[in-house]
Amino acid sequence: MNTILLQAGGSGMQSAIMLVLMFAVIYFFMIRPQVKKSKAEKKFQGDINKGDKVVTTSGIHGKISELNDATCVIETGAGRIKFERSAISQELTAASYSTEEKK
Repeated sequence: MNTILLQAGGSGMQSAIMLVLMFAVIYFFMIRPQVKKSKAEKKFQGDINKGDKVVTTSGIHGKISELNDATCVIETGAGRIKFERSAISQELTAASYSTEEKK
């Protein structure tokens, strides 16, 4: 019985190290990239301007005609539609194409 307890005591430290390593891997491969993506998305949504051509998350293409704190009005071929700023997923202006090609 003593040998079983001694063996379990030694593996406890190894288990703790493995747990810390697993958390580190999860952090660097899952949590950190998602936080970076979220920050970049917030910056993008804050940087959009009136007149920019954009695509919404639902796939609607249009040009921004009005901007408010939380919403924007997008002119499409069918008319004007009001969206939340968070619904804008991409900018299609010439400036955004040139910066994406350089990356």
